[in-house]
Parts: sequence; C-alpha cells; structure tokens
Amino acid sequence: MSDDKPAPPKPPGPPPPKNPGFVTCTIDGREVVVKPGTNMIDAARQAGSEIPYYCYHQRLSIAANCRMCLVEVSTAPKLVPACQTPLAEGMAVKTQSSKVKESQRAVMEFLLLNHPVDCAICDQAGECKLQDYYMRYDYRPSRLEGGKVLKEKRKVLGPLVVLDQERCIMCTRCVRFMEEVAKEPQLGMFGRGSHETIDVFPGGQLDSNYAGNTVDICPVGALLSRDFRFRARAWFLSSAPSVCTGCSRGCNTYLDFFGQDVYRYRPRENPEVNQSWMCDVGRLSYKVLNRGRLLMSRVGRGSSAPEATRSEAVKYAAMKLKPLFGEKLGVLASPLCSNEDLLAALSLAKEVFGAKAVFAGGRAEDKADHFLLTADRNPNRKGLQWIAAGLGLALRPFEELPRAIESGEVKALYAVGTELPSDEAAFAPLLSRLELLVVQAINDGPLRAQAHVSLAAASHAEDEGSFVQKDGAIQRFRRAFPPRGDAWPHWRWASELWRELAGAAIFHSSREVWQALSSRVPELASFDWDGRAPIAQLGRGLLPLAAAADGRPGGYREVGVPRVRGI
Repeated sequence: MSDDKPAPPKPPGPPPPKNPGFVTCTIDGREVVVKPGTNMIDAARQAGSEIPYYCYHQRLSIAANCRMCLVEVSTAPKLVPACQTPLAEGMAVKTQSSKVKESQRAVMEFLLLNHPVDCAICDQAGECKLQDYYMRYDYRPSRLEGGKVLKEKRKVLGPLVVLDQERCIMCTRCVRFMEEVAKEPQLGMFGRGSHETIDVFPGGQLDSNYAGNTVDICPVGALLSRDFRFRARAWFLSSAPSVCTGCSRGCNTYLDFFGQDVYRYRPRENPEVNQSWMCDVGRLSYKVLNRGRLLMSRVGRGSSAPEATRSEAVKYAAMKLKPLFGEKLGVLASPLCSNEDLLAALSLAKEVFGAKAVFAGGRAEDKADHFLLTADRNPNRKGLQWIAAGLGLALRPFEELPRAIESGEVKALYAVGTELPSDEAAFAPLLSRLELLVVQAINDGPLRAQAHVSLAAASHAEDEGSFVQKDGAIQRFRRAFPPRGDAWPHWRWASELWRELAGAAIFHSSREVWQALSSRVPELASFDWDGRAPIAQLGRGLLPLAAAADGRPGGYREVGVPRVRGI
C-alpha cells in the first residue's frame, strides 16, 4: 500500500476576463473596459470621473510624487496613486469617497503651505492647476503660522525660460521632459525637504531648442516664457487651431491672439506629427505675423509708392500683365503659401498666363536638429511640388531665376509670396531689369520695394487652409481673425486677377478653391477638407476657442471653477 497522499487541491485561479483582451474594472460604480496598460487617470476620464494630478503626463515616465491622485482601490488597504497603479481585472476604484477627498484637501494644503500669494501678478493666473484645484478640492484658509520659505524669484535659466522657485511644486515634469523627450538633461533637483529646488546644473543653462515645452507642461507659474511674460492675461486671449510654419515638420499648434495680434504659439496634440511638443524656432516664428506687415496695396516702386484700393490695384496689375502673357512672364511661388493659395495662383498662371513652369521661392535651408526641426524651413514644400506637377507645370529651382532674368528669358515676374532662399537685398537690384514685377506680399521688404504693383496678402492666421508636411500628411488650419488692413489671401488676389483678365473663376472662400481645383492634383483629390478640420468655428462668424497653457481647448479644462461666492 503506497504512503503517497493525494496532492492538495490547487487554489482556484483568477476568473477569466469578462472581455478577453481587455481589462474590465469598476470606477465609481461604473463599469469601464480599457486596453491593458491604460493609466487609471485616463480610464477614469472615460467613466466620467476626474482624478486630479500634477506630475502625471501621458508622454512622460511616471513619478507619482505629487500625491494628488490618491484613490481607493479594492486590492489595497491604503490609498494608492492612480497614475502609478495598474488596472486589474475586477478592480473597484473609488475617486469620490470621503477618505479620498480628505487626502486631496490635505495634499493641496501641503502644496500651498509655502506657495507665494502671487496670483495677481502671475502669468499663469487663469490657466493654473493650483488655482483650479484649490477651488475644487481645498477652498480653506491657510493654517500656517510664521513666514513662508523664501527662494529665488526670478532665476533666468536660459534664453527663453525664467524660473520662480517659490511657485514650484516639484512635480518634475520639466526634468523628465528634458531627459526623456528632448534628450538634453539640462535640469535637475537640488536640495532637500522644503528647500528642494529645480535648477540648471552648475555652469550650465537651459538653452535647448525645446526649452519652451517646459513652460507648456508646468502646471503652475514656476516656469515662464521670457517672450510671453507680462504681455497678456490668459483670459483676454482666444485661440485657433493652426499649423506651425517654421519648418516642413508641420507641428500642430494653438495660435493665441488678442484682437488681430498673435501673442504665442502652443503645441497641439498630434501623435503622428509632433506628439505634444514643438521646437522653440517654430514657437517664436509667430512674430512675422505681427511685424513689418504690408497692410495696403501699392502701385509704383519704392517706399514712397502711393497706396491703392484693392480694386485699383487689381485693375492696374491686370492691365500691365495682359500684354506680357507667355513664356516671358515668369511665376515665383512660395512654399509658405497654403495649398489653396497655390491652387488658385498656379491655375491662374497655367490657364490665363500660359505659363509652362514656375520658380520655387521660400526660405533657405538651415540646420536640422535631432527631434522635430527639419532643414527645410518651409511648411508646404511638398504641397507646391504636388500642385505644380498636378497642373502640368515644371517646378524650377530659385537659383535659375536670376540667370533667367539676366538672359532676358524672363522679362516680367508674378510673385506669390516674397520669401526667398537667397539674400533679398542682393537679389532685389536685379529685379530693376524687369518690365513688370507684381508681388503678393505678407511683409514689407526689399523685394516688395522693387515691385510695380504690391498686393497686400493675408497670413495663414487670417484664413483657413491646409499645408502638406514633409511626410505627405495634409493638415488643416483654422482662421484666427479676419485679414489685417486691406489684405486678402493669396487665392483671393489670384481669383480677382483671373476675373479681371479672363472674366471667370471667382472664388469666395478657400473652401470653394479646394472644391473646384483640388481634383486636378491626385494627391489632394481624396482629402476630406471639411471632415479633417480641427474644432473651432461652429456656425457663422468667428467663434474662437479660449486659450489655455497646456493645450486644453475651451470647455475642456481638467477641472472647472465652482460657481460659489460669486466666482
């Protein structure tokens, strides 16, 4: 008889998942089905619950050091950080219990213990998560007796960023971004306890081309942009979804403006192009939209040329262009123009002028970097190539234009955009040989001064349209405000010239241009112009979004300010 005893029964394994391939859990009594690895904060948002946080960012590593996101879960006896705790099958999560609420209030009190009362002068006021969360989770007076811990108030970290160490809550978003995303670890944590600070390393500075992103992701007013600081209050600004024109990457942006002045660019989320970031070269490129603008059309050469109305300028340009149709009339197109501008202008050149080729203008190439910034500093180079080919026009490099003018091959020039890849001041005198120069210019400059007719053109901030970025992605942008002065978009000038010269092809919107002409370009024909537009104007007129520091569109703040005490 054998002495072997039967093996004890194995404990029952975990029940099979309710939804195979997914994690099914309960958050505040509501069942949520998410993909494995989904962060609890994001899963709670799907269930309609908001878990407050400071240090969590979906594109950075988990730090779990702010403790604002502590919640109750069925699998742990204590509160756990939602950003760090993985979701498990059958887990029950509570985000609104009295225990969680008291924890949130205590964390807020701790964070505000030494925080200066700077809201009245802080640039982050109106878009600060400390303000939002205080009103929602704390809303109690301070119990601190004695003075607050004082730190450095205005520490310049680099060309673009200044640090107020007293406002910092040590979320370490900036440190993690510079190390993990920018791959330039220029920031660190120094000191201990209440005297711990964020700072650059000794002898260094925050001079990365991506330093401005640390301002975007800072949840409080600690890191501020030296370019934007003290220039505008957030609640005075409106925002329009746009595309950066600093290079061919085509980073998605929010364009923040007041009236008809642009105050800043902020990155807009696009996982396929720029994720949540943008470079500082592109961030500061908004200034060309404000400075040196050509706001009135002019007839005649030089800075003293008299101003003209739109109709006068169109009639005069058409009268001068008509006798010069043919190969002697050159066309210069800028890859800073939108697809709609180029469709209208190059169709005019092909159908009316009889052009067979077009010269490519635009900015000169510059140095690329290791992340987003490309060597091609033009946002629509590929769009220009596609449209020229689709319309049957040969695209010639700009370097051939000076030789063509000197040889007499080109005796007149129609320029759509005045950006040049060479020194404008050196090229401008060569234009004096032309019988006629008609330019559509956004900004004043040497090339415009040589023009016989200067047509004031609107920027991409003043019209709707699209660009094609370097990898072939077509991206839509929205109009922020109407054109300044007497400016018209490039497509509108081309349309008016077309009507004056041939009595046809009048367009009233960039949408009409796209619908009428995009079918001629195979790469553009299938693009859903209306369906791919970012949210913005709903209905008639301009209804821009409210601006917010971390890219949140109006109505999508993480937390709202409660309507109490008249606030």
